[in-house]
Amino acid sequence: MDISFHIQRAVEAIKKADAILITAGAGLGVDSGLPDFRGNQGFWKAYPPIAKLGIEFQEMANPDWFDTNPQLAWAFYGHRKNLYKKTEPHRGFQIMLNWAKQKENGYFIYTSNVDNHFQKAGFDENRVYEVHGSINHFQCVKPCSYHIWDAYDVDINIDMNEFKAQNPLPKCPKCGDIARPNVLMFGDWTWVSNRSDDQAVRYHNWLEELQEKQARLVIIESGAGTAVPTVRMQSQRIFRELAADFIRINPRDYTVPEGGIPLPMGTLEALETIEKKLD
Repeated sequence: MDISFHIQRAVEAIKKADAILITAGAGLGVDSGLPDFRGNQGFWKAYPPIAKLGIEFQEMANPDWFDTNPQLAWAFYGHRKNLYKKTEPHRGFQIMLNWAKQKENGYFIYTSNVDNHFQKAGFDENRVYEVHGSINHFQCVKPCSYHIWDAYDVDINIDMNEFKAQNPLPKCPKCGDIARPNVLMFGDWTWVSNRSDDQAVRYHNWLEELQEKQARLVIIESGAGTAVPTVRMQSQRIFRELAADFIRINPRDYTVPEGGIPLPMGTLEALETIEKKLD
């Protein structure tokens, strides 16, 4: 593969675009130092205590733990929350934000990430669609209502030797039961989706506006794997429906539909390489 050829294609696509759609999966955060949980070995490397229990990622990311073992559930999600909070988004976020701000018809973020790093990097929160929710927002575990509250400043104390969250655990302010992150988990029938639903309405309204204006859209996808293909499927659907340009940045799963631009590179490396060519 001639990577320099595809880099130049990406440069031209970004240059001529009227709007940017950034679609992102867990791999986007790798350059910030975050784990992407690729396969059980990657997950267990990040969480040795869970490796000892032999629990797989899809099994751990399940709301049932908040009923059966809330201290373990909050150790897992609390550790992730604390990690995301102290980690700074890598420079690639700023590069994309600079491009996005220059576009006549603006930008939108479509992400399966729950870390709020786009907002932390300066992206407008009204231009972000978090399809799996946010770890910095909580809800009731039952739930007793549709109430979702901002919990960014809540830190979870964890005994890392025992891998147990310490009391008091977060509680629902309405009924006093255990709270949980407002994150869509596997086998999750109790996720309160109204926050993400509101984001979805803004996102789809923006896409409709682009279609009406016949605006030229470029999709920049980063870190979206094939294990949970939500982001990849969205990128490819919009690529077809809006006749957009499509850049897929992924060091492993970089294959694209015909007409797409594959960049088999890490996110930061790819974005910095494009940036130099754009200057």
